[in-house]
Amino acid sequence: MLSELQQELRKLGDEEIARNLLRFFKTGKGQYGEGDQFLGIKVPVLRAFVKTHRNISLKEATSLLRSSMHEERLVALFILVEIFKRSDEKTRQAVYETYLGNTRFINNWDLVDSSAEHIVGAWLRQKDRSPLYELARSKNLWERRISIMATFHFIKHGDFGDTLKIAEILLGDKEDLIHKAVGWMLREIGNRGMATEEVFLQKHHKVMPRTMLRYAIEKFPEEKRLSYLLKS
Repeated sequence: MLSELQQELRKLGDEEIARNLLRFFKTGKGQYGEGDQFLGIKVPVLRAFVKTHRNISLKEATSLLRSSMHEERLVALFILVEIFKRSDEKTRQAVYETYLGNTRFINNWDLVDSSAEHIVGAWLRQKDRSPLYELARSKNLWERRISIMATFHFIKHGDFGDTLKIAEILLGDKEDLIHKAVGWMLREIGNRGMATEEVFLQKHHKVMPRTMLRYAIEKFPEEKRLSYLLKS
């Protein structure tokens, strides 16, 4: 079944789209997506594909996650999210453990952002969240992004504490992709409780990377947004 799925996916590929994706996802030497390969399939097409292939097994989805092709890994993550959502506690744990056991294949921002909150965040919401702090201190860029993006699940439930703590850990991160993710999550907190976000900003805005700050204050009233930019 897995080989048939892959054959179907490859028929959907488009060489021109693949070339554009190589540039978009920074696959050149020394870039964050160095060496990644693309079939050339747009995300809406992949999501529609998943709707008719969501019943593949966890084992098959795990095999697909280890593919060299970016879109196959993304499809695998979409399917893992589906398996997690419809399963019992035992299977959810297996999906969560599979996810964290294969982070080397969750190696671009779209792969992280489409899955971390739905699997890692959803699993840890009612559990010990210490794994997030291990991820936040990882040498692996994508594990650090998983740590902050997983907390989006908590934010949506009005729970901001771990996002703020992990944001503090990542303040000094060197990677722009981490700055963007942290700023985005701070903005999401602000969308639900601006006063909470501002407590964090008052403490840290002068040392925050500029990109992180810009993302965090993007939805602020113009006067307030400019005041933060001028003070930083």
